[in-house]
Amino acid sequence: MTMKKVYFVRHGESQWNVEDKICGVTDSPLTDKGHRQAVETAQAILDAGIHADLILYSPLQRAADTARKISEITGIPAKKEPRLIEQNFGIWEGTSPRDSVDFFNAKLNFINSFERGESMFRVAQRIYNLLDDLKDDEKTCILVAHNGIARFVKSYFQDMGNEEFAAFGVKNCEICCFEWET
Repeated sequence: MTMKKVYFVRHGESQWNVEDKICGVTDSPLTDKGHRQAVETAQAILDAGIHADLILYSPLQRAADTARKISEITGIPAKKEPRLIEQNFGIWEGTSPRDSVDFFNAKLNFINSFERGESMFRVAQRIYNLLDDLKDDEKTCILVAHNGIARFVKSYFQDMGNEEFAAFGVKNCEICCFEWET
């Protein structure tokens, strides 16, 4: 039995992260710190000897800019992957704070589309389909996406209760590794 890996990196700090707003599919540019985090993450990938064949990234600018900087420094080719776009949080987009009790409770309702947004089930479907595709691929990938997407990636590899799922998050430019048994 061997282990196949996939890496996940959340984008660098965005302007709305600083403003404590829920971003979702609303694009918010990286801050100067976010650009520095992308450079530091690329160096961390090199220092850790992480081997990857391809970087797949969300089409949103904050993730695309992070991925392109990592690609430029590491030499790993990068490709846009539409399925990695952040969840559309509908009426919650642009609201603050991100850790409000009301938003947390809304995330516990997996069928809720947040009025004009996207339900947890629909996001899970596209992320699980992507991960199923990657599992059968020979390539090792780094996924550069969003905090909301990180929840679904982790839940694919590890059972999580509803509250644990709703509360899970990763830091900007944190590198996570997940493994399949093959």
